[in-house]
Amino acid sequence: MGDDMKIKKFTDSFNHAIEGIIYTIKTQRNMKIHMAVAIIVLLLSLFFDLTKVEMLILFITITLVIVLEMINTAIEATIDVLANYYHPLAKIAKNVAAGAVLIAAINALVVGYLLFLDKLRPITKNVLIKIKQSDSTVFFICLILVVLVTIIVKAIYGEGTPLKGGMPSGHSAIAFSSATAISLFTEDILIITLCYFLAFLVAQSRVEAKIHSLFETTVGALLGILITIIIFKLL
Repeated sequence: MGDDMKIKKFTDSFNHAIEGIIYTIKTQRNMKIHMAVAIIVLLLSLFFDLTKVEMLILFITITLVIVLEMINTAIEATIDVLANYYHPLAKIAKNVAAGAVLIAAINALVVGYLLFLDKLRPITKNVLIKIKQSDSTVFFICLILVVLVTIIVKAIYGEGTPLKGGMPSGHSAIAFSSATAISLFTEDILIITLCYFLAFLVAQSRVEAKIHSLFETTVGALLGILITIIIFKLL
């Protein structure tokens, strides 16, 4: 009977841990982003000849970001229970926890850059050569497709209108699609930087105006960039 109780306690603790993971994924937008990026990176790692040490670094980095996001969620929940009114120390605790997640995310970007840069360079060079040989009319085809895909996705989600609100941000998608297309036609770093900066301002203005959430503008930006690169590569 004692062994059964020990097994039950162990099983319950395991189930509680899984419930904590599921809760964080369901309720935390950043956790959803972290998990999506982690899955994409792990899938991409299958196509590169990473050593065991590199894979170990990759797993540790991904785990660190996810664990810190869960700790941040736990801290926020604890503070909300203990302090049901505004307190400057509660704000500091939440900000410090969020800062820890931010540092881990920046570290993950650096690790990804160092691990994949040399392996992606030959592929990127060939792709850019093909893209620069594309006709300029491809740019307009990209814009049309970005607009159509955005409208279709908004129709699927049933939120907002084709020109305002909803998932994803159409303005953000078009802005980043234009910036990406221009960056593929020129090698001038200043022009590329200015284009993406202007695209960022467009996305930021949609968030500031509370027309879109940060997640919706991010999805729109990624949608515009990916469609533009794919179309240029195909055509």
